[in-house]
Amino acid sequence: MHSRRTGGGPVNGAEPGSAAAAFAPALALPKKRSLAIAGHRTSITLEDAFWRELKAAAEEQGRTVAALVAEIDAARGPAGLSAAIRVYLLGTSKARAVTSPHQE
Repeated sequence: MHSRRTGGGPVNGAEPGSAAAAFAPALALPKKRSLAIAGHRTSITLEDAFWRELKAAAEEQGRTVAALVAEIDAARGPAGLSAAIRVYLLGTSKARAVTSPHQE
């Protein structure tokens, strides 16, 4: 029987630590959301996995998603906003991995 997962976690039968075990297809689907940043409305399209990470990052910092996106927007230079958000989240994820104790 094949089961379809919508959340994170290993896919049935996948080797732990493999790309298949870490990949949840539903999290790869892009979603468009509108936010007000810098006094105007804008739409941002990100995969659901990035929306979840963006929300978690904002909560960890004690601010709204819109406030975090406004900061990323102000610092992004010529990069597109969606790309800048993804790169920001990759950087924060790597920084957490370096500062977190390794679990074995």
